[in-house]
Amino acid sequence: MASTANPTRDDFEALLNESLGGEDVSFEGRVVKGTVTGIENDKAVIDVGLKSEGRVALREFAAPGQKAELSVGDEVEVYVDRVENADGEAMLSRDRARREAAWDKLENEFGENARVEGVIFGRVKGGFTVDLDGAVAFLPGSQVDIRPVRDVQPLMDIPQPFQILKMDRRRGNIVVSRRAILEETRAEQRSGLIKDLTEGQMIEGVVKNITDYGAFVDLGGIDGLLHVTDMSYKRINHPNEIINIGDTVKVQIIRINQDTQRISLGMKQLESDPWEGASAKYPIGAKLSGTVTNITEYGAFIELEPGIEGLVHVSEMSWTKKNVHPGKIVSTSQEVDVIVLEVDAEKRRISLGLKQAQNNPWDAFAEKYPVGSTVEGEVKNATEFGLFIGLDGDVDGMVHMSDIAWGISGEDALNLHRKGEEVKAVVLDIDAEKERISLGMKQLEKGAPAVGGTDGSLKRNEIVTVTVLEVRDGGLEVQAGEDGATGFIKRSDLGRDRDEQRPDRFQVGQKLDAMVTGFDRSKKPNFSIKAYQLKEEKQAVEQYGSSDSGASLGDILGEALKKKD
Repeated sequence: MASTANPTRDDFEALLNESLGGEDVSFEGRVVKGTVTGIENDKAVIDVGLKSEGRVALREFAAPGQKAELSVGDEVEVYVDRVENADGEAMLSRDRARREAAWDKLENEFGENARVEGVIFGRVKGGFTVDLDGAVAFLPGSQVDIRPVRDVQPLMDIPQPFQILKMDRRRGNIVVSRRAILEETRAEQRSGLIKDLTEGQMIEGVVKNITDYGAFVDLGGIDGLLHVTDMSYKRINHPNEIINIGDTVKVQIIRINQDTQRISLGMKQLESDPWEGASAKYPIGAKLSGTVTNITEYGAFIELEPGIEGLVHVSEMSWTKKNVHPGKIVSTSQEVDVIVLEVDAEKRRISLGLKQAQNNPWDAFAEKYPVGSTVEGEVKNATEFGLFIGLDGDVDGMVHMSDIAWGISGEDALNLHRKGEEVKAVVLDIDAEKERISLGMKQLEKGAPAVGGTDGSLKRNEIVTVTVLEVRDGGLEVQAGEDGATGFIKRSDLGRDRDEQRPDRFQVGQKLDAMVTGFDRSKKPNFSIKAYQLKEEKQAVEQYGSSDSGASLGDILGEALKKKD
């Protein structure tokens, strides 16, 4: 009675079994072994030792995409969901049995970091589903392969290894990776292959991928990088100019990094270096033809032969076009003639000159227009010291402000002409080396002496009679004799006294006595009335009086004038 008053768990289980007709409910929720007693249509009849048998769909006994291989008498494991349903049959599940067994196995393998075998059988958002012998795992799209895979169909329904990244049995989540297996296998293969490779070795490979900076070449299970700078000695803008994906190429192993297992390859190393003997092939001063390959702000690169390029600096591009972008002088792919200026084979540099291969326009101008020649051109620019005139041959000459007009200089002289005006000038000097041409405009005025010569009719300190040609604020433009040289009398040389230094007291056509005080750089004479007066006074003092005679200057000059009359 004591046991009846205090029933145990076993007593409850016995009473329940009795009420159910003796069935063992402890089977429920467990994986048990059973025997196949028959196959009816698409289901297998299985006896697990209960009151009634159960039926399980044949597809639960087959791997995804495969046919079930099951026969009467086979022993199988199933999961007992219920010992009896409404039809009096046991509710069994092979999938559930496999899943439970698979989870037990996977937990052990995950703890040991071991590989597991599975089958990709479906697509889901962000990846794929994998059957791990009953347990369903998620395979992210990024973990399918080392590189993005466009078509996964060939990988589906095929047993293959995976690595479990994480799993949670309570939530039923498993994440696996196929990529981890491939990378591990690849690393093992790389280590083995690298041991058989040596730097300097020549080997064949297949171009797998091309980028802007180079190409990846498959060397038989291991990839090497063929950088664009190691493809050819000549300039290459993009690797696809000389290779394509799928090409078989011969390369040389340049470097092997054992730590990173990276291999650097080269193609040009298998060719002869065009820079060997470059100094002998391209002597300084040699005239060559080449092709413009690249244009920059500082110059243009000229290909002299495949693999050898020289630089024409912007300063060596044109005799006359200064501070102009090289692209306005030459264009890519243009054939040009150049002169070798300098060669540094060690640094692989050749300096070239484009303008040196053309006639020097300064020399050509000097030959065509020697000193003394009259030229005509357009006023290109005015500076604080003169005018620049555009001349034949696309060269410029300069008229210094002192050579623009007689008796006028500075801004007054510069303002006599405007930009764009056509003017005439005479060539005073040419310095082809310094690219300078000196011009004069006043030398073309009437009575001006010949450039480079002297006027033998006039001498310094000579007293001559001049005729006033023009009255200016700064002085008088005069001419010696009837057809003699023209010159200028500055305002300060018009007389000794201030009142006498007024130009407006003179008239055009008036004749005056003056002294030749000197010549300017174009040999045009300078005259002075003041100097003439001082000379006359000195001579009178010497002839008619002395410092202690007591005679006044007026007395002396009076006597001198009477004597002269």
